[in-house]
Amino acid sequence: MANIKELFAPKDLTKGKPWKRIVEFAIPMLIGNVAQQLYNTADSIIVGRYVGDNALAAVGSAGPVLHLLLVLFVGVAVGAGIMVSQYFGARDREKLSHTIGICISLTAIASLIIMIIGPLVTRPLLKLLNTPASIIDWSADYLIIFFLGAAGFSYYNIFAGILRGLGDSLSALVFLLIATALNVVLDIIFVTRFNMGVPGVALATIIAQAISAVLSFIKLMKMDDSFDLKLKMLKLNKDYVLQLLKLGLPSGLTQAIFSLAMIIVQSLTNTFGEMVIAANVILMRVDAFAMMPNFTFGSAMTTYTGQNIGARKLDRVEEGTKQGTMIAVSTSAVITIIILTFGKYLMSIFTDTKELVDLSMHMMRILALGYVAMAVTQCLSGVMRGAGDTVTPMWISLITTVGIRVPVAYGIAYLTRSPAYPTGRPESIFISLLTAWTMGALITTFFYRRGKWRKKAIIDTQ
Repeated sequence: MANIKELFAPKDLTKGKPWKRIVEFAIPMLIGNVAQQLYNTADSIIVGRYVGDNALAAVGSAGPVLHLLLVLFVGVAVGAGIMVSQYFGARDREKLSHTIGICISLTAIASLIIMIIGPLVTRPLLKLLNTPASIIDWSADYLIIFFLGAAGFSYYNIFAGILRGLGDSLSALVFLLIATALNVVLDIIFVTRFNMGVPGVALATIIAQAISAVLSFIKLMKMDDSFDLKLKMLKLNKDYVLQLLKLGLPSGLTQAIFSLAMIIVQSLTNTFGEMVIAANVILMRVDAFAMMPNFTFGSAMTTYTGQNIGARKLDRVEEGTKQGTMIAVSTSAVITIIILTFGKYLMSIFTDTKELVDLSMHMMRILALGYVAMAVTQCLSGVMRGAGDTVTPMWISLITTVGIRVPVAYGIAYLTRSPAYPTGRPESIFISLLTAWTMGALITTFFYRRGKWRKKAIIDTQ
């Protein structure tokens, strides 16, 4: 019983072999991230199979708008993770407690804003994106339901970020697995039995997310050996709020930039018609799983770096960076080989339409090599964020998404216009993404080696 309890306790990443601690911490996160993706993937599979390809396209078209309006709380979550990991590493109980309390209050404010603004701007944004008339109503219904239930999504992510900052990646995993299983069951019930279509999968998702948030909060309430979660800690303190926003806003802006780029590119994608939109949805669902190890190791490196910066162990940070990046690159290379070998079987899960499967696989071959580059970008960016430098990854994101991806996508589309492809070839979308990923890895490596991130810690490392 003691061993089981230890599994769910905060983990000290400042001791032991770096690669071993990183892997131990990352594995539950990886499983959890895969489970998180099962939310959207289950939605796509079920609507694609039981409602049709247009319903699949509708869920996919909603994605960029969803991401854009949820960046309000992303900054809070990232800033929280950095502050929690550094204060935990420094064993500063008071500052750790205030940080967690303030995160809870700020998330409440952000959730309320999303619940009010989201439904009001949904349809205008979808029209701005040139969303086809055949799917716009479904896309709008999906988004409005999701925004009205945004509190569950927001709170699960902030609580999971706090738990990971404390080194407990296993509890967040367990709660997410429970919610994922519930989501799949509700998807099937709402779509196949109640014939709710696209709105049914949105409703299933927000119910499951709310349950995962409640379970995470209960877990935090029991961790009084690490911090104090009292009412007075919820009061907004200017110094803590400013510090959290200073760390978190660049990451929130990074997500906003990424989402805006997605929206701009989605507008181009929509001009290619429903078949390309549906293929893009399938590809992005498979891509999300392929990218999971990269995002997982990036998040693991943020917590690892934060705790070791807090413990004033800079040499250990650099040692762990080399080992963690090597593991991430190796993992990504294996996944790329698997996707290229078995990709068609993965695509066929979403649809029986052979033309759609073949088109999706064609696009995946373009993207495949970019996953290794993203492993480098995510790990090194994770280290910089963990140290407190969230501005540099923001500028890199701005350069690669706005300065590289968008112009390349529209440029190739313009240059490949023909009678057969009046708006250009759809490959332009994925060639631009591969180009952005590759350049991102090179730029991130350059800034990591410059080393200015070492001076950004929120505590004195001397």
